[in-house]
Amino acid sequence: VVNISPEEAPFEENNEGSSLYNFLYPDKDLLPDDKEMTIFDHLEELRQRIFVSVLAVGAAILGCFAFSKELIVFLEAPVKAQGVRFLQLAPGEFFFTTLKVSGYCGLLLGSPVILYEIIAFVLPGLTRAERRFLGPIVLGSSVLFYAGIAFSYLVLTPAALNFFVTYAEGVVESLWSIDQYFEFVLVLMFSTGLSFQVPVIQFLLGQLGLVSGDQMLSIWRYVVVGAVIAAAVLTPSTDPLTQMLLAAPLLGLYLGGAWVVKLTGR
Repeated sequence: VVNISPEEAPFEENNEGSSLYNFLYPDKDLLPDDKEMTIFDHLEELRQRIFVSVLAVGAAILGCFAFSKELIVFLEAPVKAQGVRFLQLAPGEFFFTTLKVSGYCGLLLGSPVILYEIIAFVLPGLTRAERRFLGPIVLGSSVLFYAGIAFSYLVLTPAALNFFVTYAEGVVESLWSIDQYFEFVLVLMFSTGLSFQVPVIQFLLGQLGLVSGDQMLSIWRYVVVGAVIAAAVLTPSTDPLTQMLLAAPLLGLYLGGAWVVKLTGR
């Protein structure tokens, strides 16, 4: 591991005792007895880990493409029972839609490998204390991401699509472009999964000593407004129902993360 001494670090002396400074520039005595590597060794390791990640995601995409029609039927389920029919409005639109669905699903299936390679790359540079909370962060981040995707598929997507179908009922027939439908569904699912990472970010900030749990709880009024704005930005639809359905769990996740930080003594 390449360490930068305090004399070489681009920080002022009065910052050397801060939590952020200690995180970026840990003392050599705090680091485990791992093998030291040159900058070229780090670059070679990074190249290998990127190659493994790309290979894993590529294999997952190919596997998903082999079952792309089954995946499309599964993703059409939230609105299929409401009588919506899908159209191919241009030659090859369905083919490119299957490529898009395979790409998203392959990235989702390959994300554990990417996460593992990232952890394996940064792990030698972490102190013993930092390694202790790495496991809960990784586990919590993975669970929250997949929980966000499940919440989007089971709650957000049916609610949003039901709103659009009901609003147009009796006026126009619901014939939707297959490409635009999956653009809507996939963006909504992944943006929801990413937005569920709020407690992980809070925990990291708390461990670094940048923000305390009491400080997070004291600004709850601003968080309510921020959750509504974030939901409006993250949801591809413009209906208020979907935005409120996303804003509510975001607010709950933030408050839960603030209490976790407070209970851990930060």
